[in-house]
Amino acid sequence: MLRHPAHFIAFGGGVGLAPFAPGSFGTLLAWPIFWLLGPRLDVLAYFGVLAAFFAIGVWACDVTGRALGSPDHGGMVWDETTAFLLVLFFTPVYGFWQIGAFLVFRAFDILKPPPIRYYERMFKGGWGVMIDDIVAAFYTLIVLAVVRAVIG
Repeated sequence: MLRHPAHFIAFGGGVGLAPFAPGSFGTLLAWPIFWLLGPRLDVLAYFGVLAAFFAIGVWACDVTGRALGSPDHGGMVWDETTAFLLVLFFTPVYGFWQIGAFLVFRAFDILKPPPIRYYERMFKGGWGVMIDDIVAAFYTLIVLAVVRAVIG
């Protein structure tokens, strides 16, 4: 993990080395980053950081996937972290909303309903690793919007 900066980033600073459910730990990594950045950045700056995280993730996951011989190695979690940062931006800060967002996002990321798997296969390398989680984030936001509309 420390042989190349891309590996450190792709593995979420080591979070991706968790012995079980590394994707869930990568998603959890988004919370402290959000709590650190969210209150300090305006909307434009926050989305600028997200765009930078995405671009860095494409590079880091591409380099790391090639080095490992596995384009979407389970330990690469920067994709989950970045995508969940997008979800957290739109999620109310109340605990049950954020926990619900976490559970829904993980479900979409694991199950990969259409067209998530399609995008994962269509885009190769780091793009494929990153893009499927962004689509899962959008699905999550749709579910949260529907739930919010229903319960008021």
